[in-house]
Amino acid sequence: MQNVIDIPANAVLPWEDAVLSALGYGRSKEPDPRTRELLNAASEQYRNLALPKGLYAASDTAAFAEIYKGEGRNEPVSPLQEIYPRADCLALFAVTAGGPVSIRIQELFAQREFALGAVLDATASEGAELAAEYLEKQYMQCLRDGGQADPKTSILRYSPGYCGWDLTGQRALFAALCPEQIGIRLSASCLMEPVKSISGVMVCGPVEIHDFDNNYSFCEQCRTKGCRTRLRDLRRAAQ
Repeated sequence: MQNVIDIPANAVLPWEDAVLSALGYGRSKEPDPRTRELLNAASEQYRNLALPKGLYAASDTAAFAEIYKGEGRNEPVSPLQEIYPRADCLALFAVTAGGPVSIRIQELFAQREFALGAVLDATASEGAELAAEYLEKQYMQCLRDGGQADPKTSILRYSPGYCGWDLTGQRALFAALCPEQIGIRLSASCLMEPVKSISGVMVCGPVEIHDFDNNYSFCEQCRTKGCRTRLRDLRRAAQ
């Protein structure tokens, strides 16, 4: 069963600190007046243009094994291939900030308004992450209502293009989930349109199943180390 979620834009409006961090500002650095003006303008445009929407559908281990295998281009050894068989529940997902905000970002860069374009780009990226977190909460509530989750149940997201799951895995994922129904399309190069979109699998279970050493060869190439931050947050929540 698929679940389409209309997400209120105000519920996924990024915090200023998150946008500043994405732009490379340190926590202790106070933005100058011009940056403050850009932040306010980007926030207003995001609030007016964002059309966040999400979709998730439960999967089982056997079905996801085929999706994860994809076109056979994954790394020989990866965290996810060890983690998902131990999950209590799995759900495919896709979420987007919507087309209009992505179009506006392109327009700003085309008009050489690079500063505002960059700040709106960072704002929309953070907004998409918040939309994915919103979807997680909706899925968790669904599991709790069905008696499939308890206070120790955690959710961590994994996406094609990260953690050894090849980007071409998007094709099998899209074929199973059909995110086109919420306006997300897949390009020939397996990039999502609108670009401010996230897809993958939500892996649910005790926080311990997500614990892995990030000493894989591809971990050295990862710039964000987002899994470390999310895993740390899950550990704190489980205490």
